[in-house]
Amino acid sequence: MEIISRGHRIPRSGRQVRSTKTGKDAIVTSTSPTTLDADRRRAITGRVVGRTRELSLVLAAVAAGRDILLEGPPGTSKSTMLRAITTDWGVPFVLVEGNAELTPARLVGHHNPARVLREDYSSDTFVAGPLVDAMRTGAFLYIEELNRAPEDTLNTLLGAMAEREVVVPRVGRVTALPTFRVLASMNPFDNIGTARISDSVYDRWCRLVVDYQDAAAEAAIVRLRSRCADERLVEDAVAITRATRAHADLRRGSSVRGAIDLAAIGVQLGLMADEQSSYESRVLDAAQLALSARVGVDEAIDTTPEAVITEIWETHFFSLPGEQRRDRTA
Repeated sequence: MEIISRGHRIPRSGRQVRSTKTGKDAIVTSTSPTTLDADRRRAITGRVVGRTRELSLVLAAVAAGRDILLEGPPGTSKSTMLRAITTDWGVPFVLVEGNAELTPARLVGHHNPARVLREDYSSDTFVAGPLVDAMRTGAFLYIEELNRAPEDTLNTLLGAMAEREVVVPRVGRVTALPTFRVLASMNPFDNIGTARISDSVYDRWCRLVVDYQDAAAEAAIVRLRSRCADERLVEDAVAITRATRAHADLRRGSSVRGAIDLAAIGVQLGLMADEQSSYESRVLDAAQLALSARVGVDEAIDTTPEAVITEIWETHFFSLPGEQRRDRTA
């Protein structure tokens, strides 16, 4: 049995993709890894802590030949989900950072000036950018912070998404392999250095909102990534980090990456500690180091990240629910 994906005939077994023709009518003579069943889904979702629903939705979209936009704060496993799929599919993962310097020429590629002077223009002098490279290899092209990219770059990208091919001057037409997908992420709450995404851009994507996971899932991530075996430290790191997201003086809280670093640093501080050093004081030092750059203070509030983190730490260790803060024990 075979399935059809955007003009390409895709058999059901195997992973190598080869085409006996070029252009939109290319016929794939070996199999694409886009066939799904429950066992395949479980194998892929098992590579990621939590995110079973979100990963299943992303997997369904890309297996259907669609491109997807992931919206949510940093540190919410967006790229991790995509890497789990590409690892299972055996296709490359091309990461591009969206910013003002991501011009169409940087995205598509350019001709090497030195070689052009010696040899004149040809396909041999062309240096492929991430878009052309991803199309040629059937990769997942992942653009972080899409709303930071210039408008003309987005227009170039949308053309490639619509046609599944680009025309490069003095090189010719580049047609994407069947596994080529364009995926992007953005934080809709970050308004510094970003631009509004137009309706025409949104119209090209499937969209999924990805938020922070619950405390249990984040604790599992911290254990895995920090290799911390101290359950108390893991729980404290997660609780303090999660508290930064709800603090009234912060416009931005820390992602789970802050908890990972807090736990890892806390382990090392414990190994170096002397008898005068308390557990609570070590957690404070680790929290200041791990979280102060990851939180953003509201501009209308006269405080510092360090002061807010200290307040969160005091509330966590020296307050009881519904009662006044107790005196510090260390």
